[in-house]
Amino acid sequence: MKSLISLWNVLAEEYARRCSTSTTMDMKTVQGRCEHEGMSFLTITLPSFGKDFQYCLDQGMVVPKSFLSFRKTGSCLPSFLRGFMEQVFHLDNGILINEPCIESIQAIRQLSLVFSKIEIPCTPERERKAMRSYVDCDKEVNYNDSLLDNSDCSELSRMGRLLFGPIFSKVDRDIYSESIVPKHGPGATADRLTSNGKYRSRYWTQRLESVFHVGDFLSPSPRFCTEEWYDAIDHLEPGSEMPSRVISVPKTQKTPRIIAIEPSSVQYVQQGVLEALTRATNSDIIGEFVSSDSQEPNQLLAQEGSNGDLATLDMSDASDRVSLKHVKSITSGNPLFQEAILACRSERADVPGEGVITLSKFASMGSALCFPLEAMVFLTILFLGIEKERGYRFTNRNEFRSYVGRVRVYGDDIVIPCDNVHTCVDLLEYFGARVNRRKSFWTGRFRESCGKEYYAGHDVSIVKVRRMFPLHRQQVAETISLVSLRNQLYQHGCWETCEWLDKKLRKLLTHFPCIESSSSALGRVSFLGYNPEKEHEHLHVPLVKAYVVSDRSPNDKLDGPEAMLKFFLKRGDSPRFDKEHLVRAGRPRVAYIKPRWVTPY
Repeated sequence: MKSLISLWNVLAEEYARRCSTSTTMDMKTVQGRCEHEGMSFLTITLPSFGKDFQYCLDQGMVVPKSFLSFRKTGSCLPSFLRGFMEQVFHLDNGILINEPCIESIQAIRQLSLVFSKIEIPCTPERERKAMRSYVDCDKEVNYNDSLLDNSDCSELSRMGRLLFGPIFSKVDRDIYSESIVPKHGPGATADRLTSNGKYRSRYWTQRLESVFHVGDFLSPSPRFCTEEWYDAIDHLEPGSEMPSRVISVPKTQKTPRIIAIEPSSVQYVQQGVLEALTRATNSDIIGEFVSSDSQEPNQLLAQEGSNGDLATLDMSDASDRVSLKHVKSITSGNPLFQEAILACRSERADVPGEGVITLSKFASMGSALCFPLEAMVFLTILFLGIEKERGYRFTNRNEFRSYVGRVRVYGDDIVIPCDNVHTCVDLLEYFGARVNRRKSFWTGRFRESCGKEYYAGHDVSIVKVRRMFPLHRQQVAETISLVSLRNQLYQHGCWETCEWLDKKLRKLLTHFPCIESSSSALGRVSFLGYNPEKEHEHLHVPLVKAYVVSDRSPNDKLDGPEAMLKFFLKRGDSPRFDKEHLVRAGRPRVAYIKPRWVTPY
């Protein structure tokens, strides 16, 4: 923790010089409160200051109930970071200054939120609470569904057909013509199969068989589908299917992220349906509103919206609050597509400490179809809200074109016109979603979407520490993270802090040269370029001595028909990059950092 406090102090001094103020008392406050409160001050209390600041920035004034964990003396402004706050809000009444200092806004955000996403395991009590919340959330989804009447579902269905009917029809044709090509991902599965072991899977479900024939998915060729082969396949009835496995992964010290690991059979099909759905969406006008290919359109709209025309919304427990009823409603016009996505959906989940539950939500985070269908449900509700605001219905798809560049959904990050925001928020919550009002902005000139923040058109995004500082080079993930932190801070102009980090990194990495950001080496990104140390004997390209990450996939041999199946499922005409993929596969379990002569670009 001492290294984190030292980093905070160095950052504070650098920003103080840039903003012509002092942070001497602020550094004493951080030191004292860390001694009494421990790590939670940096990872929980300090980020709460940053979130309150963003909310006040959006409201145009210091809200009385903000900054409750920090002392206020002589005015409504908190004493902490007072030197920066006075350049943003009036000292006497807390009203936002007409032209606040952009540098001070970024300084407050950087100093308060720098440790907000550090990956530190939560206490067992917090993990149990998160698992309990997962179950309670699903019960809330079931209750909210019971409040929706037939007319509500009919409205969702009508708008869903208008928005996505042609897209779902394209996927219908792919399913009907047996053109869905499944895919195994590199991640874990509920049945704990190895990466190549997934191709040896010998079970299928009756729900999947109703849409996707087992012989087309588990066999490389019809010639292998003998009677003995079919007899070896275990066809599971709905009641005997394997549930998804719910786990927690580090997010913040306050609460973990809850995800579900899907069984290999359903994930295998989900990836194929996702590919067809993405292809159909990107070739349609609706791809301008909802797409999972890039976050950049949302970020650019947030920058544009920071001038006052567009609002950014953030959803709480977004994927966990999209119900099966919502998805059934928007897909009701395409029964084959609906049957397909329901066939590859996990109906139950095994929650640690809570047992196996039947899911009311459509899917948990971890399902390949969770993200796109979540966004489609939100987009449907948003256009219902816009329709309600303008007073008459959309009748054809061409009417949506006027909203291109004004409405966009990327998962749970939403951009909509400010004129429609209140109706859309009310309708989202009516249908059971929950808008995080502390992270949703439409009143002032601060906007945030997909990890980028803007104020009045200025980029005020910050850099966050993701892991604890390494004690030695063998802590590979921590070392890589620290190098990344250094290079991000350099690109944000925090060069004095980078100089301090360089001294720490040189103790870990004896070779730490200047490189370009595209290099595979662990080095210092610099606008001044690199200094080659020698030239390659045969290729005549510049080389530098630097540490590189070395890892190797675990042994996982695959041969016979299963190896042929893996070959036929490969995308594209190019050969596989890894020539040992039938001998070794999966995510490396161990990584090393070794010195090598490498190109600096």
